[in-house]
Formats: sequence, structure tokens, C-alpha cells
Amino acid sequence: MNRFLSLIRNLIILSLLFCGLSVGAVIYYIEYELPDIDALNTVQLQVPLQIFTKDNQLIATFGEKRRVPVPYNEIPQPLIQAVLATEDQRYFQHNGVDLPGLGRAAVQLMLTGKKLQGGSTITMQVARSFYLTRNKTFGRKLREILLAIKIEHKLKKEKILELYLNKVFLGNRAYGVEAASEVYFGRHLNELNLDEYAMLAGLPKAPSMLNPLANPVAAKKRRDHVLSRMYDQGYITAEQYKKAIQAPLVASYHDLQTEVKAPYAAELVREQLEQMYGDSIYTDGFRVYTTIDSKLQHNANLSVHDHLIKYDQRHGYRGPMTNFGRPDLDNMEEWQAKLRKIPSLDNLEPAAVIDMTPKTLTVMRATGDLVILPWPGLAWARKQINADYLGPMPSRTNQIAQLGDVVRIMLVDKDYQLAQQPKAEAGLIAINPQNGAILAMVGGFDYHASKFNRMTSAERQPGSSFKPFIYSAALEKGFTLATVINDAPIVVENPTDNSLWRPQNDNHKFYGPTRLRTAIINSRNLVSIRLLAMIGVPYSVNYLQRFGFVPSQLPAGLSLALGTALVTPLQMSQAYAVFANGGMKVVPFIIDNIRNTAGDFIYQAKPLVACDDHCGKDTVPAQRVLSAQNAYLITSALRDVIQLGTAKLAKNLGRTDLAGKTGTTQNQVDAWFAGYNPDIVAITWVGFDQPQSLHEFGSQAALPMWMQFIENALKGKPDHPFLQPTGIVSVRIDPLTGKRASATDPTAMFESFMLPYVPDDEAPVDSDIIAPEDNPDDHIGQPYENDMQESQILY
Repeated sequence: MNRFLSLIRNLIILSLLFCGLSVGAVIYYIEYELPDIDALNTVQLQVPLQIFTKDNQLIATFGEKRRVPVPYNEIPQPLIQAVLATEDQRYFQHNGVDLPGLGRAAVQLMLTGKKLQGGSTITMQVARSFYLTRNKTFGRKLREILLAIKIEHKLKKEKILELYLNKVFLGNRAYGVEAASEVYFGRHLNELNLDEYAMLAGLPKAPSMLNPLANPVAAKKRRDHVLSRMYDQGYITAEQYKKAIQAPLVASYHDLQTEVKAPYAAELVREQLEQMYGDSIYTDGFRVYTTIDSKLQHNANLSVHDHLIKYDQRHGYRGPMTNFGRPDLDNMEEWQAKLRKIPSLDNLEPAAVIDMTPKTLTVMRATGDLVILPWPGLAWARKQINADYLGPMPSRTNQIAQLGDVVRIMLVDKDYQLAQQPKAEAGLIAINPQNGAILAMVGGFDYHASKFNRMTSAERQPGSSFKPFIYSAALEKGFTLATVINDAPIVVENPTDNSLWRPQNDNHKFYGPTRLRTAIINSRNLVSIRLLAMIGVPYSVNYLQRFGFVPSQLPAGLSLALGTALVTPLQMSQAYAVFANGGMKVVPFIIDNIRNTAGDFIYQAKPLVACDDHCGKDTVPAQRVLSAQNAYLITSALRDVIQLGTAKLAKNLGRTDLAGKTGTTQNQVDAWFAGYNPDIVAITWVGFDQPQSLHEFGSQAALPMWMQFIENALKGKPDHPFLQPTGIVSVRIDPLTGKRASATDPTAMFESFMLPYVPDDEAPVDSDIIAPEDNPDDHIGQPYENDMQESQILY
């Protein structure tokens, strides 16, 4: 008996020793062999890139996974209760492993021979999702259990639940409960009802099969099961349960809702970020704050849309997209299905004509709704026969459309009207001339129809909007705005092929001796060419680099004076900013700062600022590239372009602080307007992607677009005058000769000069050229005969 008892004692001791060693081995394994879970405190979930305006309005999101992490204290309590009731009802009682749950899973395995239940707690699911695979093996389950114990030892219950609810996949690219709320209901998590929380809580079991988009019947059944569990466990009352279970399933797919429409700007930011950080931008949760102003961007969108539509309508109706045949009003579902396959373009939606009267069309939208188009919204649609001729204005609807025609319509105020997708394109870019920040950007009529950004990538000829840079180069050489140059015929010979070039003014008239200010105001081509010949093409090409242009864009010939360079609207905005800020070269930029998911700054822009001698401590001053006096004189002339010249339509804005220049290229292929005040530079462009004539000048196609934008941009803001720098003096001059006027000259006018270039000579009182009595200042501007003797210039 003693020997037997001794054997039993030894066995017990050995068993205890073995258990101790086993426990020690498990503890060692947990501490040293399993992954370190400290990183869960600062885990970086895969969060898509988000791009915002400078005033915190969402522009775009980029990334495969839709996820919006939410801290535990912002997760609604009903959702937490629904998840616990369904997934882990003893979550706050166990230490990571629910032994009864594991027991039930073991019994199920023994009875069926299949691993139908895993008995996993929420903590075990967190361990699996962050560190393990989903393969159902005993080895993985053991590691899952041990990891869950380790996680519970290191993290609070609330943190574990937060990780789970932000990590879990809930179908349709939605990861985490906030993203799922936005995908299925189009609302934030804190805006949902009890039945909607229950539906979300039921998704983790089988998100691809139980989601309401894939299987509404199964989703509702699963939702009702969650509600039943919540009621059984006392989370909700009988009244709440009854109301929630009777609620209809209202889920539908909701795409990501942006707050500001700026797709061209968003794509530019994405491209720059990818160059800076690589593909990690799509998962690291970057929040990028741009320089885009949401109000200015909205105004830019409207300006481009409205005026490109107006341009298109001025040039006639090209007819329907297709025809569905005779309508069968008792069976229109097929037509609706066809309409849904035609994408809407910038608020131009497809519709089919199903009825007509002499003065109205009734059309069906893709939704099945019927809309009546009244005559005022149809009368513009005279037939476009060819590029140069439009048919007579229609008097009846049967001259516009037929039954079954598929057309586009748009909502204007409260009425729909006939529309069509413009064939021409347009764009607008606005920057802050004091630091180069891009405030608004529209790269085309519709981003989904064409992703090509014409503001940053389309190199087009700027036409006469380029002339101010040639005149600035001339001022630098000692010319003045009072310098007189003959507006007379020119023939330019190209010795390489013996060809002759005979440039013209746009109205094919010649105006004789013309002051440079008048030449800028009225955009005189021949004066500009003679001026460029005088100052020299090589000098001018070198000078133009001050504004950001590069030699490869600039033709080394006299046509440069007419704007035959190839430049982008973005470059033009940078160049005009030099005039707007008084002579300093800023660099356009669009990314202001980048923050991580914790809100910490990982990048902050440090732009060049046009601050001259009054720069702040941390400010990087922009380089001065031309004198303040030169910039002021060009601005003075460009203000007169609006007050007196080719852009005098903009005078209707009633402001005195605007300056700008129209631009139209040969055969009216491109139309521009470049305008500014000290606070904003805006460039508008209209043209075809495949160059062809617009049959309109810049003052007709581009200027009204600029006016609508700038009027809204400066609404409520007082005039901001351009300050006259030191070194500028005003002198009375003879308007015919540009020389200093005598004290008794009744026709004298004031002109501004840089001090070194004030005219010394006085004009003779008895000049042979007599100005018209009704307007003595505007003799230069009266047409001369076209048979004036040509001057020949060697190219």
C-alpha cells in the first residue's frame, strides 16, 4: 500500500510538473512566439485617400476599400448592442475565449464531423483578421485562442471592439460600420434607425450573400433574427422590437457623396501624390487639403457649363442621338432600360420623345417620369446645316424632333429644356497671384466624358492674349505706352522657302500711326509685329522666360507677336500673375497640406509669396522678374482694354479694379480671355480638341464665361485698386505723336511713364494731322485705306 501510494504521489507530482511546464511553454509561446500585438494600439487600417478643398469640403476619394474609421465613443450604442447580441453576447464577461461557445462548437463537430461553428469571440475574430488566415484548421484555431488571450491582456475591451467594428468587411467594398452605413443607406452611422443597425450587425456572418443588395430576402431575415436576439437579451423593448421588425428594407447602393465637384483638380492632386509617395497613398489614409476654394470652384463649374451650352446653342441643333421608334405607352419599360444605359453628362440627361404638340414636346426620363418641354426651351434649336450656315429658326416642334427621338434635356430654373452635348470644349483656371494657389479649376465640360485636363495639359496658341508680354518686353527696352508705331501693311519674307506672309488686323483695316496703349486696347496685330521686329525676336524669347514660358514653346519669328506660342492655360495664369502682383513670379500649386489619420501634418506647402520687402519671418519671397513700374503700366493698359477696348463688355461689371486681354487665334480656332485684379487671376479658354474654327472671337466665346465667374468671385468685395509704385509720373502728351504736349494744346491727354523714359521733345502745335473734332483723343483708331504701301521685313 505504501508503495502504491508513493507511486500515486509521484504520478501526481509528475503530472503537476508536466502541467506547469506546459503552462510555462504556453506562456512563453504567447509572449515570445506569437506576433507582438502592441501595434494594435496604433494600427493603421487601410483607409482610402481623401481630397478636400481648403475649407474642408470633400472633393474625391481614391482607394479600393471604402473605410471611415470611427472611435468607440462615436459608435451608437444600439449598434454595439446589436453586434454583441448576435456575435458575442458574453463579450464583456469573458477574457477573450468563451469556453461555453467553444464547447458547443466541439459538440457540433463530434455530432456531425464538420466544423460548422467556430465558437469565435469578437476578440478571436480580431486576432484572425489582423494576424491569421481564414483557413479552418485546428492549428490556426489554437493560435487564434492564444492570440485572443494575449490581446485581452494588453488592450481594453472598448479598443478591441473598436478595432473589430472598423475592420470587419460588410460587403460592396465597405469595410467598417461607418462605410457600410454610407454604402447601404447614404447616411452617417449616427443617423440610422434601430432596424438599420440590426441589418448592419447581421452582415459579418456572410457579407457577400446576406447584404440587402445581393439578397434582400435573406438580408431581411437576418435583420429580424438580430432584432429577436436584441429583444431576448433585454436590449430593446417589445414596442421597439415590433416597430423595427415591421420596418421595410430601404437599403440601396449609395456611391460616395462628394461635396464639391472638382474632378480635374482631384486627379491632378492624385497624380502629384503618387509621384511623391507611390501606391501607399490609396491605403494610408492620407487627408489632403488643397488650395481649391469651394465657392469659387462651384462658380467656375457653372460658368463653364452655362456658357459652353450657350455657345453650342448659338451654333444650332445637330439632331437626336438616336430614335427608339413609335412609342407604345402601355409598355415603356424597355425604353426606360435603354435610357438608363445612356450616361448623363454634366446635368444633361437622356430622354425620349413620346408626344408632341405644335409648341411642346413631352419626353420620358430614364426614371419613367414624364416632362413637358415648353417652346421657350425649344426655340433655339434651328438646324445646323454646316459649320458656317444655320437653318431658319423653327416655328413648330416637328421641325425639331420626331416621336421616338432620344434627346438630352436639362433643368433651367424650374423648367426643363432641350439640350445637347457640346462638341466644343472649354475650361477655366483661377489662381491667387500673391502666392500661386490654384483656387478653381475646370479642365473640360464633363470629366466622365473626357478626363483630359485642358488647363494643365493642352498646349494651344493664346492669340492676342499673349501680346501684353511682348509690350512688357518693349517697355523694358525704353519704349513707352505713348510710342507711336505705324499700323500699316507688312509683308514678311521667309528666305528658307521664299514664301510671303501678309498679316492683317482682324477687320482687315489699317489705322496708321498708333500709340502703343491704343494698340493694346484695340489689339492691333500689325503694330505688335512691327514692335517685335524693333526689339528683336531673340531678345523677346529670352525676356518671356521671366513669366514661366520656355523657349521650346516660342516660335523664333515675328508671328510670336500674334500669340503663336504653344502654352497651357495654367502657364498663362502664372504669367498674368506677374502683372497682377506687381512683377514677381509665383509658382502655381494645389496641395496645401497632407495629414495622416491621426490628424498629424506630414506635408505643408511653403509657396513663394509676392511680398517684396514686407515678408514675414517664415515666408519665402518670390523672385522679382520685372519692375513694379513695368507691371503697373501694362496693367494700366489692360484696364483700358476693359474700359475702352476689345473687352469693354466687362465694363458692365461696374468695377474699376479689373484688367485683362482677349485672345483669338487665326481662323478663330481658340478663344481666350485672361483677366485679373490684385486678388485673383482667371483664364478662360474655348476651343475644339481637334482644332477647327469656333466662328467666334474671344470677346464672344471666352469673355462672358470669365465675366460670370469673376462677378461671383468678387461679389460683395470692394474694389481693390492697383497701387501706383514710385517712379511713375503722368505727363500731358499729344495724342497724335505721343510727344510732350505744349501748355496750350487743347487736345492734350495724360499718359503714364517710367521716370527714365519721360518724353523730352514737345509736339508741334500746328501738326498737319488734325484729330476729329468729336473725339480728339481717338484719331488713332480711324481706318486708313487698305492700299497703303506695304513695308517689307525679312523674316
